[in-house]
Amino acid sequence: MTLMEFFGCTFISFGPPLGLFLFTIARDPLRVIVLITSSFFWLLSLLLSSIWWFAVVPLRDKLAFGLVFSVVFQELFRFLFYKLLRKADEGLQKVSQQGQEQHVTPKDISNKHIMAYVSGLGFGIISGAFSLINVLADMVGPGTIGIHDDSRYFFIASAFLTLCIILLHTFWGVIFFNALDTKQYINLAIVVASHMLVSCLTLLNQKSSSADSRYYLSSIIPAYLIMFAMGGLAFHVAGGSLGSLKAGLKWKRTARYAVD
Repeated sequence: MTLMEFFGCTFISFGPPLGLFLFTIARDPLRVIVLITSSFFWLLSLLLSSIWWFAVVPLRDKLAFGLVFSVVFQELFRFLFYKLLRKADEGLQKVSQQGQEQHVTPKDISNKHIMAYVSGLGFGIISGAFSLINVLADMVGPGTIGIHDDSRYFFIASAFLTLCIILLHTFWGVIFFNALDTKQYINLAIVVASHMLVSCLTLLNQKSSSADSRYYLSSIIPAYLIMFAMGGLAFHVAGGSLGSLKAGLKWKRTARYAVD
């Protein structure tokens, strides 16, 4: 039973991100490099957060303190990675021109939304891995959760929250980069504020018990509502519209009928 729960929660949290990686990134070496580099920048933000938490001794036992500064450092390193990518645009263009035989597409360099999406997914995957890997390790067993008044919904709630955070980081990456490119700083503020809000909502999960799962719902439902809102905003800033969405769905339907 514990093994089934392990695989179920793993596929819930990492199934969609794995699909995004396989279908949109894995076959392009340049995108893989950007994904790995963005993951490294997130790890640097985690390192800096840990050093800060360790340095401020009186507040070590305050989870909210570490959480707030973790969000600040993540967004700071997202900004630094944006600066790095923009500085490297010219060099990446040269690499793409020399590596066309290796399927490095020059239009990926000019389409900045693609790189923003890849970097956001990199942030999300490494963030999700670090937040859930210990939970997944305990999930294999032996034993089961809920015996000592712990919530039996802990594992499934953690999986859905991890998926939400991964997708949010992907959307935040697109919005954040576009806001800096177009100087629409209101969108920049929306990214930071929504990141802080979703992170603070997870503090409610500490109050959940085996007899009361309301706190999980009070964090998961708003988090997913914010995720859908950020997805819509990311779609809009990337140049999408209702008309283009309808055209894309119509083309997909036509292509399927042609194959049939």
